[in-house]
Amino acid sequence: MRGGVMRVVDGLNELELMAGHEVGTSEWFDIHQEMVTKFSELTGDFQWIHLDANRANRELPFGGTIVQGFFTLSLISMFRNQILEIRGVSRLINYGVNRVRFPEVVQVPSRVRGVQTIVSATRQESNTLRVQSSFLVEIEGKVKPACVAETVTLVYA
Repeated sequence: MRGGVMRVVDGLNELELMAGHEVGTSEWFDIHQEMVTKFSELTGDFQWIHLDANRANRELPFGGTIVQGFFTLSLISMFRNQILEIRGVSRLINYGVNRVRFPEVVQVPSRVRGVQTIVSATRQESNTLRVQSSFLVEIEGKVKPACVAETVTLVYA
């Protein structure tokens, strides 16, 4: 499923059946310098590679500033909400991330989107499912993804 069409599943049983399948792809998201600057202010990450366009133009091979890796990672929550709606559950809890890599630099400005595959869905209790998802954050016009992450979410009926 490509191009920002949301998948809807009803309850834990249907979600379990998604294991091993690509769920879908989010909409494209535009990243611009103001966002990167605000993220720096929120997180205290003031590296010049994210904030100083003049220096970045001179010293980086990318021709400008780049997006923080953790900014890119944080977009997964938004992408997940665009890709998959789970009906008949009470809550989703972010349990963690098993592995994160940033294979490609995200230049400012850029457009990115998320692709979600459910790797596994395991019952913890009758009303709880532990879902491991693989997320790719793709950059428009690039072959390599900006981020590859495996997230773990607890889903409660």
